[in-house]
Amino acid sequence: MRRSESPGEIDEGLYSRQLYVLGHEAMRRLAKTAVLVSGMKGLGVEIAKNIILAGVKSVTVHDPGNTQWSDLSSQFFLSESDVGRNRAMASQQHLAELNSYVPVTAYTMELSESFLAAFQVVVLSNSPLEEQLRISDICHGRSICFILADTKGLAGQLFCDFGENFVVDEPSEAEPVCAYIQHISQGMPGVVTCRDGQGHGHGFADGDFVTFSDVEGMSQLNGCKPRAIRVLDEFTLEIGDTGSFAPYQHGGVITQVKVPQLHSYEPLRASLAKPKIKAMDDRGHSLHLAFRALHTFTAEMGRLPRPRVQADAERLLELARGLTTHQELLDERLVRTFAQVSAGELSPMAALLGGLAAQEVLKAASGKFLPLAQWLYFDALECLPEQGTTLLTEESCAPRDSRYDGQIAVFGADFQERLGRQKYLVVGAGAIGCELLKNFAMIGLAAGEGGSVTVTDMDTIERSNLSRQLLFRLRDKLKSETAAAAVRRMNPMTRVTAQPHHVGPDTETLYGDDFFMALDGVTNALDSMQSRAYVDSLCIRYLKPLLDSGTEGTKGHVQVIVPHLTQPFGSPLDLTESAVPLCTLRHFPSTIEHTLQWARDEFDGLFKVPAENVNKFLEDPAFLEVQRTTQDLEWVRSSLQEKPRSWPDCVRWARQRWESLYRHTILNLLHAFPPGHETSPGVPFWAGPKRCPRPLEFDCNNSTHMEYIMAAASLFAQTHRLQVPRDRAAARETLRAMAVPPFQLEVGVRIPVTEEEMEEVPVGVDEEQLAALKQELAECRQALLEVGYGSTHLMEPIHFEKDDDSNGHVDFIMAASNLRAANYGIAPADWHKSKRVAGRIVPAIATTTAAVAGLACLELYKLVWGHQNLGSYCNSFLQLAEPLLARFHPLSPLATYKYGQETWSCWHRIEVPGIGAHGEDLTLQELLDQLQGVHGLPVRTVLCGVTILYASFWAKQKREEQLTRRLTQLVGSPPGAAWPPPRILVLDLVCEDQQDDDILPPVHVWLPYG
Repeated sequence: MRRSESPGEIDEGLYSRQLYVLGHEAMRRLAKTAVLVSGMKGLGVEIAKNIILAGVKSVTVHDPGNTQWSDLSSQFFLSESDVGRNRAMASQQHLAELNSYVPVTAYTMELSESFLAAFQVVVLSNSPLEEQLRISDICHGRSICFILADTKGLAGQLFCDFGENFVVDEPSEAEPVCAYIQHISQGMPGVVTCRDGQGHGHGFADGDFVTFSDVEGMSQLNGCKPRAIRVLDEFTLEIGDTGSFAPYQHGGVITQVKVPQLHSYEPLRASLAKPKIKAMDDRGHSLHLAFRALHTFTAEMGRLPRPRVQADAERLLELARGLTTHQELLDERLVRTFAQVSAGELSPMAALLGGLAAQEVLKAASGKFLPLAQWLYFDALECLPEQGTTLLTEESCAPRDSRYDGQIAVFGADFQERLGRQKYLVVGAGAIGCELLKNFAMIGLAAGEGGSVTVTDMDTIERSNLSRQLLFRLRDKLKSETAAAAVRRMNPMTRVTAQPHHVGPDTETLYGDDFFMALDGVTNALDSMQSRAYVDSLCIRYLKPLLDSGTEGTKGHVQVIVPHLTQPFGSPLDLTESAVPLCTLRHFPSTIEHTLQWARDEFDGLFKVPAENVNKFLEDPAFLEVQRTTQDLEWVRSSLQEKPRSWPDCVRWARQRWESLYRHTILNLLHAFPPGHETSPGVPFWAGPKRCPRPLEFDCNNSTHMEYIMAAASLFAQTHRLQVPRDRAAARETLRAMAVPPFQLEVGVRIPVTEEEMEEVPVGVDEEQLAALKQELAECRQALLEVGYGSTHLMEPIHFEKDDDSNGHVDFIMAASNLRAANYGIAPADWHKSKRVAGRIVPAIATTTAAVAGLACLELYKLVWGHQNLGSYCNSFLQLAEPLLARFHPLSPLATYKYGQETWSCWHRIEVPGIGAHGEDLTLQELLDQLQGVHGLPVRTVLCGVTILYASFWAKQKREEQLTRRLTQLVGSPPGAAWPPPRILVLDLVCEDQQDDDILPPVHVWLPYG
């Protein structure tokens, strides 16, 4: 077991995905941190929710105020029955249910200095300026980390003061940069020439600290204390004095060292007048003044500015002008608009600022990642109606004692009704899907007549989901159904339907033409790039807007895709993986990731693929008739021959495998390329990322060696369905008694060095050998049939499962990988990293998920308005570790189709009605006539998917018969089919005069079905 239930230990089953973001030490620090969150409106509950899921020591929620109608548009743990009840008291029980490890208490009295002294982090989210200054002064004086967060309508602010001596132990989320050394000069300063593993630049930055390993000649650098560098260019950098060191010979790796940083912060009182604003520009400066002026206005008037009341907006602007002597830097239009919406409470804004603020709490508690220095301002005023479209008035934005009053104050009552009529599909009910659904409930999406939200997910809830998904509890089972039920509890008016399916080619009968044509939009909440691209293709086909979101650790993105206006889905560069060359994995690994991938492939090659082939061989009489590789058949033969009968048999098999992999294979490689081998005179073969390996000697007393034997023997027994005790003592006795076959050099085997050489390796088949092998296996099967082999000879294919810590899968991969790492002088990986890499686990944390969902829902507002200006929409990229939030306008769609001199984007299609001139279903001939007469397309070939419906090269009789047939006869559903016939027939064309680079848009024929 990898999870301890002892007090103070980390519950790795619960926090597994977050551990890959923060690490064990940061998590232990979180578990010692008591946090106060003051203000239980939408923003405060978001912050509290995120840090409770993250696993701090305790959370106290504070609010002296009672629930108002306007709170319900963003505070997801309050209901209509809570109006008039204290917000903190009403929220406490809901928050406590999120994480049994985090006690949650409610407090409603004044925040005294003695009370504040019990906390390590204090967060204010809904306080007047006087209160903010008082508490900030107390916190700064007592070295309590202080965070101020606020949202007003479509604008938000965030401020951090972590004291005058705050240590950041690990500023960056990125893995340490490393490069392979080509040369180091002697001198003051010494200059290092180096490249990364792909031959590109080194990737270091000025001020980085580095250390060295495996340097030959100038060995004084190996394991040295971290040295500061100065980058000269993309391949060279200075490292300080090397004049007294021995001359450099060859080899070596230079690796970044993350050095703790000391930061100093000013208290709020000092920072107000001279703020340090993240990404400082005129807009941030104006928002800073607007928020300050808002405090003055509220103190003066006893209320916030009324929505769309011009006199209030002008008064706020007047107050803002009085706060600055640089009038030219004040964006007066921005301040007026801010005033007009400042009474609003919006769930997406609370989600975004709540994610940002909660991440700052985690930084304060853990010392992990770079805190905000010191102000951040954000606005999304482009969510308001585009100029010249809808006019918002004081009357349309006035409160109505509705749960949506906080949103109506910003967008008006008519927009609220429009939100209620929306029909949306949410693909995926994981972490992002849950956050999206929560926001949908708060904003009233599909909560009116005719509205609907369909959420699809076929997965069940696992324990690791609970640390970042607020809608699930340990007792729950199916993701989609649980999420839908939780959303209905948050807003009973939400019309949400759960479906336990995925969206893919095999479910197009469920999610077909009628389903998609009725939608207003789609949101993607998926991990798989392939699945996301498929959903995007459906949105292109049906001309539906798509909101695509993704996260990895503290990084996240949102892409908005609007028909005819933007480019379609594209995978963000930061979230894609590059494939490792096969020759690197097989012969020349240079990183632990390479050896882990090799071990993962080894797992399937030993315990999954051979068992599947044996079962097919035994169960399928035609197995040998199908084209098989010699290797496949040899695997079947060896699996049948190696069938173990006892635990010692399994141990002996594992020991022989160990010898083959970690000794014999390496000896063969060194025979082909000895340590002193040169690719050309003076150029060593074993240089740069190519590490010269060494064979290992088996040692029963080496824990890694024995871990491999135990894990491999256990899995080998399982795949052969052998029930035997996994006895380590008995394994040692077997190992000591057995004789291992001696090494035999493989003669005439060529080892490819590059990918090009890998592709050139002949894949010739010895037909005589293959025929003999098939004959041998045929006789073997016959013999087994004669004795009645039954199910005892069937094997059990083992599918790698990362989330069961007791199954030994990760144990095998860690041992196999670390032994190969020992061959190549690579630092080993611990169990947790082995699990992450082998399981392809995407690091995840609730803070990023919340922020990304908030950004996505801000774009949803624009889609519901029907914005037509490309500049109104924003794609977003955020990295909370820095913190970084970048927003940029989408790009216009590129030309995808071309015919002659005309081009079209991916959104274009040639639409043809499916009914002819006489009111009957269109024939193929009538279709060709329309394409020729209306669109000028002389068609040569018509395809529906991979099926040819018409081709000019067919015989005349076949063409004439096909042309008379109606399209509904060609593509309609078969009689008695359980699914409806298609409404849209999508066809591809080839024209007579088409050039090689021409690609015609698809033809969409609207078929005449009810």
